[in-house]
Amino acid sequence: MKKLSVLLVGTLLLITSCAPNIGNDDEISQDEESEEETAIVPSSQLTDESYRMILPYEPSAARGVTVNQIANRVDIDEMEEGLMRHSMQAYDPEDHYFQEGQYITEDMVLQWIDELNPDVDDDADKDVHEENPRYLSHILEQNYLVRGDEDSVHLDGISIGLALKSVYQFEADGAEHTEDIPMDEMMEQGEEMAQSILEEMRQIEGLENVPIMFGIYREEEQSSPVPGNFVAKTNVDGGDTTIGNWDSIDEETVLFPSEEGQEDYFDDHEIVTSFGNEIAEFFPNYTGIIGEGFYINEELQKLTIEIPLEFNAKAEVIGFTQYTNGLVQDMFADYYDLEINITSSNQMESLIYREAGEESPTVHIYD
Repeated sequence: MKKLSVLLVGTLLLITSCAPNIGNDDEISQDEESEEETAIVPSSQLTDESYRMILPYEPSAARGVTVNQIANRVDIDEMEEGLMRHSMQAYDPEDHYFQEGQYITEDMVLQWIDELNPDVDDDADKDVHEENPRYLSHILEQNYLVRGDEDSVHLDGISIGLALKSVYQFEADGAEHTEDIPMDEMMEQGEEMAQSILEEMRQIEGLENVPIMFGIYREEEQSSPVPGNFVAKTNVDGGDTTIGNWDSIDEETVLFPSEEGQEDYFDDHEIVTSFGNEIAEFFPNYTGIIGEGFYINEELQKLTIEIPLEFNAKAEVIGFTQYTNGLVQDMFADYYDLEINITSSNQMESLIYREAGEESPTVHIYD
């Protein structure tokens, strides 16, 4: 396993729109088979709920597989970010560093996916496909490191995310078909797959005694504008080869405005709708806003709103942003994170952001 020795060096970390406490970054000399590499561990965190990352950034050993295996781009982002978010309960960001997975290779991921999914011929008929859906889309690995003796860092834990389908799409009998996969059926398959992957991982050199957190992610259908979510997780102690109980996860992303949003979260839906109506009075070319609410245990954690407009001058952007900022302070509660993205022609014009508990938003107008 790699040994990373740490030396102190002075560097300056500049990050747009963020102001972390800046200290000395750590330079890491990485020795493996007599070849020395140098990397940097930033000494500061963007927030208390973010991991410091070893630089230069080391891509995953299975780089590129995610994009090819998961059909919906929003699922890709949420799975990666969600796995990191749930990892924080197992690996404290205060003393852990993040690194993309370095142990499970692309070939291993593709082989495990094929072995864990039912073996069905491409030319099989509709009934065979319906009875044997391909549940598993992807296996995502994340590594978490800590500083040890003699100013070294080492692997302290791994998180594994399993992306499973909620809808199975397939071609049979000359036509495209879709079949819903019930939650209980998906969970049964996911738990069995996680056990098989654990046994395989314990055979990998360096992972025999490393704690592993598993998370099961339920994808949304391919055309969904909002992502799916993690539905269960479990922690396996170092050296264990059997998974115990799973903990349920209650989280979801809801589109606003939408029938689902109006039915399940009426008050939040009405606020977003009223916000859009206020904007429509100010801007004659307004076509509508797109909102996403992220909920944990049915409590709103973050509301993200995109306002797509066309502007004729920078002064118009500034004026509209000022107006919108006033609406934000008047209309939205402060117990959740709020992000307003004002865009035109697929580019960012301005950003209004407020963290939960803050009295006033932060406003940034892009050059």
